[in-house]
Amino acid sequence: MKIGIDCRLAGAQHAGIGRYIQNLITRVPGLAPEINFTLFFFSQKQIREIFPHGVDHNVSIVIAPIQHYSLAEQFKLPDLFNQAKVDLMHVPHFNAPFFYEGPLIITIHDLLWHEQRGLNVTTLAWWKYWLKYLAYRQVVNHAIDLALAILVPANTVSQTIQKYYPQSQHKIVVTKEGVDTNLQSHSQPTATKPKKYLLYVGSLYPHKNLEVVLHALSLLPDYRLKIVGARSIFQAHTEQKIKQWHVADRVDLLGFVPDRDLKKIYRETTALVQPSLSEGFGLTGVEAMACGAPVIASEIPIFQEIYGPAAFYFNPHSALSFIEALRKLAAASRSTVIKKGYQQAQQYSWDEMARQTVAVYQKILAP
Repeated sequence: MKIGIDCRLAGAQHAGIGRYIQNLITRVPGLAPEINFTLFFFSQKQIREIFPHGVDHNVSIVIAPIQHYSLAEQFKLPDLFNQAKVDLMHVPHFNAPFFYEGPLIITIHDLLWHEQRGLNVTTLAWWKYWLKYLAYRQVVNHAIDLALAILVPANTVSQTIQKYYPQSQHKIVVTKEGVDTNLQSHSQPTATKPKKYLLYVGSLYPHKNLEVVLHALSLLPDYRLKIVGARSIFQAHTEQKIKQWHVADRVDLLGFVPDRDLKKIYRETTALVQPSLSEGFGLTGVEAMACGAPVIASEIPIFQEIYGPAAFYFNPHSALSFIEALRKLAAASRSTVIKKGYQQAQQYSWDEMARQTVAVYQKILAP
């Protein structure tokens, strides 16, 4: 049996999707030694970062320097997949090439752009945006129709897919995400006096709703905000909003932060903030809980599913509601909050995600 996996988006620099792919491909070969895996990477540099000590005996590598979301991805990548002669191809995102017709499974992390659309969610010219959006819908429609299985990180995402594609219900398998080993504590973190800053980890897209936190920060003169994120798109827009709310002297744009430093930032923050209007899992909140940081999150269904009773929730359209959630956190026992968060984070495991994924592979490939 031979399985191909598209790894071009692997690595922490590609945020949650990158972490998912990295944790997938570093685990599944060892769990299924009877399967030969062909991994398609963007570059040798990417391979070295993810496999610094080399790959397993049942892994072969193909370099595919093809930019994701590009025309080349649609027209050139299918040839590379076909040349590898795999029995099953796993594209761990929605961007399965339209012209690839081989046996396929996909991972859908969310249907964000189905739900958040319009010129306020892009930096492109209007005509480019709508052309790109039309192409996106066609690619997703085709991938969902063709896929033999659709992996999703949460029940909430499963429900969203079924809303748009009810015919796909029988294909969906929930494989929840986990916490990277270098962010995971071996025992419950102890409560220490936090530094007076709030922490946001993620991209700066409008749906991330960071403005509600900036508004709240303008009413919280004793707090700072640290923003961690590898992606610079919408950074100029965010900087404009920071100035608009007159908090430029209390916001630190840190860019990409490696995990060894991120763990310390998680441990010292008053709280990680998750103000998003739409999400596929909310991985940074689980990471924060694993590291001993409280979480303040918008009261959207996905966060309520993943964080359960361990987070403090607020109305994502109200800065005052955010401040009230922060007040409730301040009034609570920090050690109790950290314990509850740590226990919640233990429900999620990359090892379990990998085992569930291998089970899907084996079921599809069974004679």
